Amino acid sequence: MKYNIELIINLPRDKVIRKMDNVDNMKHWQRGLTSVEHISGTPGEVGAKMQLNYKFGKRDFPREFHANYDTKGMHNVQENFFEETPDDKTKWISKCEFIPTNFMMKMMTALMPGVFKKQSKKYMDDFKNFAENETSVADA
Repeated sequence: MKYNIELIINLPRDKVIRKMDNVDNMKHWQRGLTSVEHISGTPGEVGAKMQLNYKFGKRDFPREFHANYDTKGMHNVQENFFEETPDDKTKWISKCEFIPTNFMMKMMTALMPGVFKKQSKKYMDDFKNFAENETSVADA
């Protein structure tokens, strides 16, 4: 299952990237994030690895950021692109691919594909609210 989502953030791209590139900010827009652990490589460079722990790649900032996430039953490929708009805003394009690795998740992607898109959009909206208004999901 693949899909794209686009979102305009009312900030210049350099400010968006500074907020997104700060590991300490992840808790403010990724609901359920409990901890971040550095695994290997130099943080912020291509090939660096970290483990993101929740309750339930390639790096070319400021233009793009790609990551793979693995959970029980699902492999998720995220390709994120950031474009500057003429009115000094940022267009965030997220290309999402969910690859089920067990039967139950195959059924979920087939029967309820909208759930995945809705969750991806929610994470993007949460980042937009944090970037523009300093609204944190960690306070919720």
